Amino acid sequence: MRAEEIRAALTGVPEHLWLTDAVARVRADPDAAGSLFARAGRKLGRQPVADGWTAAEAGRVVLLLALDDPERVARLYWQGDPAERLAVLRALPLLDIGAAGVPLAEDALRTNDKRLVAAALGPYAGHLDDATWRQGVVKCVFMGIPLAVVDRLEERADDTLTGMLTALAVEREAAGRAMPEDAEALVTNKEQ
Repeated sequence: MRAEEIRAALTGVPEHLWLTDAVARVRADPDAAGSLFARAGRKLGRQPVADGWTAAEAGRVVLLLALDDPERVARLYWQGDPAERLAVLRALPLLDIGAAGVPLAEDALRTNDKRLVAAALGPYAGHLDDATWRQGVVKCVFMGIPLAVVDRLEERADDTLTGMLTALAVEREAAGRAMPEDAEALVTNKEQ
C-alpha cells in the first residue's frame, strides 16, 4: 500500500483523532515517537483496515512517516516487540531510508516469526544482497510461508536459488516431507 492509502484507511478508526494528535507530537518532538509508537497498539487496536493491515500497524506506519529519521526508525525496531517490528518492516519501502533498513530486514530473516520473515521479503527486499535474499526465500519454504509474499520473486530467482531449492527438495523427500507447490513450480519454471 502507498502512504496515502494507509492514511485514508485509518480515517474510519475510532481513535483517529488520537493518531492525528500523535503525528503532530512526533513532528514537534521526535523524542515522543517511542512512547507513541508503543501506545498505538492499544489506542488503535487490531481491527483490519485494508489489505491485511491492522489499525495499529497502519497507525504506526503513519507515525514513522512523520518521524522520517532513519536512526530513530531503527531504534524503534530494535526496542520494539514483534508487532512494532512488523510495522517498521512494512514501513521501510515507504520511508526515505535507503539501505539503512537492511540490518533490520536481515534481523527479521534470522527470526522464527513468519510475519517478520514475510515482511522482510516484501517490497524493501530489493535492498538485500542476492545471497541474503536467496536465504530468505529458502527460509520461507522451510517455514511454510507462501512464496507469494516475496517481492519480485520471478525477476530475482536465479540458478543459484534453483539449486538451493532443489537441494532442499531432496532433503525433504528423504525425510518424507513434500515440497510446497509454489516452490516446486518455481524450480520447474526456472529449469525450463
